[in-house]
Amino acid sequence: MKPHRTTDHLSLRFSGTRRGARLARKLAAQQFAEWTGLPYDSDTAQAVALVTAELAANAVLHGSLPGRDFRLTLLLLPEPGPAVRIEVTDTRPERRPPRPADLPAPPADTPAGRGLLLVHEHADRWGHDIPDAFTKTVWAEVRHRPLMPGGPHAGGGGGR
Repeated sequence: MKPHRTTDHLSLRFSGTRRGARLARKLAAQQFAEWTGLPYDSDTAQAVALVTAELAANAVLHGSLPGRDFRLTLLLLPEPGPAVRIEVTDTRPERRPPRPADLPAPPADTPAGRGLLLVHEHADRWGHDIPDAFTKTVWAEVRHRPLMPGGPHAGGGGGR
């Protein structure tokens, strides 16, 4: 009989600062590597880190109130993926991101405004939920492949 695998889950709160966003990114990549056995510098682990960094940065820049934290939740989903689901919850439900199909092109002459485009490029699915009147959760799912023998960075890349 094959043992039933439960979904791996991790949820932590971070300060609504650039430092908090940076720590969330590092933790997500490390946790993903630990759960999957993929190298920390594999393409898929780096996609998880980039998506986490963008969602956390958006929570800090657009979704936090002074003195409020954001929550990072990571879920390893065995089916239908396998995939890792990255959820970032902040305290500004009225500041909703555009739907994936409605992403505007950023102005060519500005370095900002590309975060959700990067999420769109590296995640297989993403969106947001408003679970209550006080919070918003922006989420993304990044599929991965188990480490293949002979491949130094097996696990696939972005650009799905």
